Amino acid sequence: MGAVSQIESLIFLVAAAALLAPLAGWLRVPYPVFLVVGGAAIGFVPGLPTVEIAAEVIFVAFLPPLLNASANSFSPLGLRQHLRPISFLAIGLVLVTATAVAVFSHYVVGLPWAVGFVLGGILAPTDPVAAEAVFRRLGVPTRVETIVGGESLVNDGSGLALYQVALAAVVTGVFTVWGAAASFVLVGGGGLLLGVAIAWLISPLWKKLSDPTVTITLSVLIPYGVYILADSGFGVSGILAVVAYGLYQAWKSPIMYSNASTRLQAMSFWGTLIFVLEALLFILLGQQLPSILSGLDRYNVVQVALLALLVYGVLLATRFGWLFAVPYIQPLLDRFFKTRYLRAPWKERVVMGWSGMRGAVSLAAALAIPLTVQGGAEFPERNLVLALAFGAILLTLVVQGLTLGPLVAAMRFEDEDETEGRLAELKARHRSTLAALRELERRGEESGVPEPSRVRMRREYEERLKRYESGLRAGGLTRDYSEESRAWRSLRQSLLDAERAEIVAARDRGEVSPEVMRRIQRDLDLEESRIGG
Repeated sequence: MGAVSQIESLIFLVAAAALLAPLAGWLRVPYPVFLVVGGAAIGFVPGLPTVEIAAEVIFVAFLPPLLNASANSFSPLGLRQHLRPISFLAIGLVLVTATAVAVFSHYVVGLPWAVGFVLGGILAPTDPVAAEAVFRRLGVPTRVETIVGGESLVNDGSGLALYQVALAAVVTGVFTVWGAAASFVLVGGGGLLLGVAIAWLISPLWKKLSDPTVTITLSVLIPYGVYILADSGFGVSGILAVVAYGLYQAWKSPIMYSNASTRLQAMSFWGTLIFVLEALLFILLGQQLPSILSGLDRYNVVQVALLALLVYGVLLATRFGWLFAVPYIQPLLDRFFKTRYLRAPWKERVVMGWSGMRGAVSLAAALAIPLTVQGGAEFPERNLVLALAFGAILLTLVVQGLTLGPLVAAMRFEDEDETEGRLAELKARHRSTLAALRELERRGEESGVPEPSRVRMRREYEERLKRYESGLRAGGLTRDYSEESRAWRSLRQSLLDAERAEIVAARDRGEVSPEVMRRIQRDLDLEESRIGG
């Protein structure tokens, strides 16, 4: 049996990620922790080659879909509602964090200034994947979840725009603070404008597409096109262009696709794609750890581990310092910005501070550092930067990821936001059902549907209306209403399972073809996807 090829090794890594992720779920541990540690363990397996993806390919291959999905999952309304605190965290804190890391890297580690800012740009963006899982399980005030998610979305763009400016300075050998600042503003602002313009121009296209396969394919390819056009065509930030494009799409997506089937398939496809991309990033960096450590020059492994711990301390101190210091200069902020910035209880600020983990975007930025600079010389201290980035990312995931749940539980947040959210959902469902009944009455005989069928349809909507009204009267979260809803969902699930089993049995008896069975199953699956409410 010959040596394992790169493609076989890559398939092995994806399979390992697919096995490690559910194990993390069973143990209630953030899956990025398992993937990074698992990747590092795989890296020491003899005979398994290290999968190497060209640095210039990393950004183009991984970031557009990751950023687009992140933007699509966030509410533009939530961003607008909490724009000021999100901006102060996603722009102000990013610049402060990158500067703090660069100062530490220059004076303590001995890295050149531009390389220090590259490391700062890598570590400045946060990733709420692990935090959001904890928030959903234990519940935090909606404001906290919105600010943490919005910060992560915007600071992906601002942090990586800063990273690209610093990276260009290292590659070209030209770096000035004022020049970098001007590039950051011009490149970033241009990217935002271009992303919105492209989204606006192509938005009419989606309504004209009826084939889900074509629609989903374009939904993946267009973010790549936006990134390449912005980065290579106009010389502006492709990252911020994709974020702006994704936010515009998020606002329009409920009415953008031509049918429900396309929306359901798109959600399923994008969920799988993002998992595979994130899993690959985590496990790829972990797998490259042995070769990174073996390439260190000035420091040994123990010294690098200590320096990574200190970099992690800088990240943590900067974040908590920002969150707790800014309110003390509130009068000045009120005067100039007319805002109520982060006047949140200390418990909320503690959780926001501890939620600042690093993840897939930082990993992609680290792996995208080129091997050489202009002229063919090696990138200065590349392995050291990668090792420090890896160590700091791993520490945020392990230390904060494993302790965020107990911290949130210890804070004992009130469940008022959860109650309000549930009531708002019930009200929305109630209004949409009333709208359907009004439309049914309006169409009447003109619909061409026989009266008995319309009566059955009306009864179904009226039953649904009674459930929602019962929930509204009960306040949304009372024990009786929750138990009634669970019982209803359980019974409905049993009925669907019985239908599905009979259809499969009919296929086995040869009474219906596999194609007929799949069509009926699809209808049952669509109905099952609706009973969660």
